[in-house]
Amino acid sequence: MRDDNMNNKSQAASVEEEYEYLLETEGPLGEALKTKLEKVKALKKRGKTLYRTRFDKNIDISEIRDRYLDLASGEKTDQTFKIAGRLMIFRRHGKATFCDIQDSTGKIQLFLSRSSIGEEKYSEFTGDLDAGDWIGVEGSVFVTRAGELSIGVRDFQLLSKSVRILPEKWHGLKDKELRYRQRYLDFMVNPDVREVFITRIKAINALRKFLNDRGFLEVETPMLQSIPGGAAARPFITHHNALDIDLYLRIAPELYLKRLVIGGFEKVYEINRNFRNEGISYKHNPEFTMVEFYQAFCDYNSLMDLTEEMIKYISMEAVGRLDLKYRGQDIDLNEKWQRYTMLEAIGHFGEINIDFGTDREELEAICRKLDIKVEKESGKGKMINEIFETVVEPKLIQPTFIKDYPVEISPLAKRHPDKPELTERFELFIGGEEMANAFSELIDPGDQLQRFRKQASSRDEEERVTGKIDVDFLKALEYGMPPAGGEGIGIDRLVMLLTNSDSIRDVILFPLLKPEC
Repeated sequence: MRDDNMNNKSQAASVEEEYEYLLETEGPLGEALKTKLEKVKALKKRGKTLYRTRFDKNIDISEIRDRYLDLASGEKTDQTFKIAGRLMIFRRHGKATFCDIQDSTGKIQLFLSRSSIGEEKYSEFTGDLDAGDWIGVEGSVFVTRAGELSIGVRDFQLLSKSVRILPEKWHGLKDKELRYRQRYLDFMVNPDVREVFITRIKAINALRKFLNDRGFLEVETPMLQSIPGGAAARPFITHHNALDIDLYLRIAPELYLKRLVIGGFEKVYEINRNFRNEGISYKHNPEFTMVEFYQAFCDYNSLMDLTEEMIKYISMEAVGRLDLKYRGQDIDLNEKWQRYTMLEAIGHFGEINIDFGTDREELEAICRKLDIKVEKESGKGKMINEIFETVVEPKLIQPTFIKDYPVEISPLAKRHPDKPELTERFELFIGGEEMANAFSELIDPGDQLQRFRKQASSRDEEERVTGKIDVDFLKALEYGMPPAGGEGIGIDRLVMLLTNSDSIRDVILFPLLKPEC
């Protein structure tokens, strides 16, 4: 008994120690929180167990809802179920109390009365519990006269006491910064947000199934790399103490996946986390997810066909339809996907007729008119790409492949056999956003070396860093790489499209944010 008293005193003391920190962080909710903490302190003094180790539930809420969908008003069942979840809303009516309980599958109403559960247990439920607490419940299903499917509670256990105030009760969780920073609260009070991430999970599962069913092998390649490559971006730098060398978080897995193709893996893919030390915007997060896949003996035309089939399949599996709403636009994935060369698209959508025969002075004049800054070292390819991004990209609402990109901005893509200034590369645009980037792979080691050298001598910092000559990769190419096509698709942007999300932060569980003071 003495040990129990000492334990209770210790618990009460720990609550006292929590007061100062918790109250300082709650601001205007301080008084309400103080009242709640006094309750916690009193419960611990009474020897109540506030944090249990387990509860043997035997059904999910969604299963109850599905099973008793047709139960009529006033009907009840005799079968007893055990469910567990978080209490959300209390509604007290004299000698009876209604409240909602929510688990990972859904929400259902609980009903308790003094006559059904007893005076002591009823007082415990209404006096000791609050919105936010986790409880286990035993009871039977019935439908109220108002038509609400409910659980008539026969017994319950407090599983975990919430000591903070749920935001919905006091001021709602509307502030986006708070939602991203405290995603767990977002899930509690905004069920639609949870559905976004369920859609994300379904989309990734569908992507895996699609590729697996076509003979692709899922692989893993290094995240720590001695030379960053596969894209032009500023990398994060770290240091390995044992080897005393600087390493980079990968900006793309491309060069390692190509090594696998060289080694004899004809179809490979990786759902990968990439890291780029760049700005944050509605479509950029420094840590993001892509899928990259490579297939031997195919070119970029084959990949266009595969990509269209894949995204249609993912959309049907994840959201069950091909007609989507995105940023106020109607997107129809079932319509014919258009294909234009970059130069054709500039002429069609921008009404600007240019090519590599156009004088540099004329290209510079067009750029000035469009408020495009032109660097001294920029070649015609870069200027043409800047014009494309300015006048064409925002207009590519329906699914559109843009192909044949300039060599100057495509250091890893195979040259076009009939147009030496261009490469066999395409990007897919939907809703005015780039969704995929692909090309027939450059497999000529001599040509690859020259392009690495050009990158390494660039004035552009990102090109210099990612243009370091990867001698081992060149050595691998020199052993011979088969003709192949490779592609990367941004998972985050694809999920934005499928869920009509305005920001990449809406589809990343824990996006990077500036730390709070």
